[in-house]
Amino acid sequence: MNNTIKTIALSFFSAIIGGYCFYLVNQSSGKRSNSNEQNLVIPENRDTNTKMVNNKSLVELNGDFVKASNVATRSVVYIKTVSDAKYNSYDVFDFFFGNGGRGRKRLASGSGVIFTDNGYIVTNNHVIESAETIEVIHEKRSYKAKVIGTDPSSDIAVLKINAKGLPSITRGTSKKLNVGEWVLAIGNPFNLTSTVTAGIVSAKGRDIALLGGQFPLESFIQTDAAINPGNSGGALVNIKGQLVGINTAILSHTGSYAGYGFAVPVDIVAKVFNDLVQYGEVQKAFSGIKVSELSTKLAQRFNIKSNSFDGAVVTEVNPDSEADKAGIKPGDVILKINSVKINGKSTFMEEMSYFRPGDKIKLTYRRGKSTQTVQLKLKNREGTTGVLKREIFYSKKLGVELEKISKTERQKLRVESGGVRVLKVRRGLFSRLRMQEGFVITHINRQPVKTPKEVESLLSDLQGKIYIQGVSKDGTKGYYSFYF
Repeated sequence: MNNTIKTIALSFFSAIIGGYCFYLVNQSSGKRSNSNEQNLVIPENRDTNTKMVNNKSLVELNGDFVKASNVATRSVVYIKTVSDAKYNSYDVFDFFFGNGGRGRKRLASGSGVIFTDNGYIVTNNHVIESAETIEVIHEKRSYKAKVIGTDPSSDIAVLKINAKGLPSITRGTSKKLNVGEWVLAIGNPFNLTSTVTAGIVSAKGRDIALLGGQFPLESFIQTDAAINPGNSGGALVNIKGQLVGINTAILSHTGSYAGYGFAVPVDIVAKVFNDLVQYGEVQKAFSGIKVSELSTKLAQRFNIKSNSFDGAVVTEVNPDSEADKAGIKPGDVILKINSVKINGKSTFMEEMSYFRPGDKIKLTYRRGKSTQTVQLKLKNREGTTGVLKREIFYSKKLGVELEKISKTERQKLRVESGGVRVLKVRRGLFSRLRMQEGFVITHINRQPVKTPKEVESLLSDLQGKIYIQGVSKDGTKGYYSFYF
């Protein structure tokens, strides 16, 4: 009995002592847990503070986007066009009755930018090309637009509407635009008006072999701001809402945005705009040389030994040109125009686009191990320094717009006897022949032609078999033949 009581008492006291020890251990563990929690709280608070700083930056950036959008969006217009769309099929009735293809109307749309407050608007040439009527919509008001001038070489066109006090866009400069800089693309993709997308400048001076014309000018700004069909002709603006480019193209296999868009730099646009408004045609300046990117292949071809592939290599020099007279030869590497460093073909073409015939430039080039500088006086496409105005001849009899090609183009196409370019095919003989726009007519029934009037006269008077010879846009010789 006594042993039992002793055992119970010992167990009781052991339980008390064990419970007390457990209490002490638990208290100690609790303090450590609280200490750990406090240690964890401090980093979390610091992380939170950092995020708050970052959030503040994002808020500020978002505020800049909002300001830029508000400033620039009101200067972007919606453009609607109506043009002829012809079926590809022709039949005997079309030929005899002169229908020129069973016609229907084609509706299209794009964007434009208000360049001046008195109604001058800049857009892409491809937006309004072949349009019969052009409608500009701004803040729900509709205006009929007149084409002031077009430049297929830069894909820029200038329109005019009858309005005053418009919110013209503030222009920045594309020369100071940096890769990595934030930009906004503003336009009307898929007929969704006043759409704004954001991205950065991915690259500058891109040549993507997109543009037409005899002397295409490609030095695009590349951006990852989403650009889609309908954005063409719209504004690319910086974070201040200043215009830095005109949205022109996308790189896509589907026709929709796939990562990259391209814009014509605003500094080029401004020069083209001023020329078209003042002269009706861009006053292009020519040095008499053709350049390409300096590559390993060209370096081997011209025996260029250099560790640097900067510059643009001269591949052709026009005979009797200013460059020829100054002693420039194929294989020379252009390093600078005046004080501007030339990084490649697109940089060379862009810098040349800022000059007019009659301007003088200093050209620095490398030949072998030596570097030389010469001064050139730039000429126009006819080899003079005067102002040229485009003369377009419309033949109602033939249903075509024609123009005489220039001396510079004759040299490029290697056409000696003259030539007449087919500008625009309307309904008539040329549409029934399916004459390609851009084709240069050099001979009709083996007789050389030099003026549009000669083309109209010969084709109006000839009977029987007609044989038209010429050169396509890419320099390939071709012909059209038919019985008349």
